[in-house]
Amino acid sequence: MSHQYTRETAAEGVENALKLLEGRWKLVILFHLFGGHVLRFSDLERAIPGISQKMLIQQLRQMEKDGIVRRIVHHQVPPKVEYCLTDWGQALCPALDALLTWAAQREGLDGGNQNVPSQDATI
Repeated sequence: MSHQYTRETAAEGVENALKLLEGRWKLVILFHLFGGHVLRFSDLERAIPGISQKMLIQQLRQMEKDGIVRRIVHHQVPPKVEYCLTDWGQALCPALDALLTWAAQREGLDGGNQNVPSQDATI
């Protein structure tokens, strides 16, 4: 099923999608969970240097609320909680892969210089 977008609705849709992914750590968390990985909280914490426990909890809770991450609680002693991507979260993989490819092409074109004018720019 394809959607017909106007420029305004397309911009709004992309903006809403980006809001779901904003924040310093969400993309890093996503990349650790892509490919069907199921990780315990402590595994994620060890895998992401520099993230505080509080921030990891906040980001995971928000992503769970947004339907991107699923929290799996195993009722046992000691308690065990795991995280994985929902199908919807896993569906982000091709889009982020395309974005990564796009970013790599830009780095190749301008040597990573962020101040290079675009091809449409008039000088």
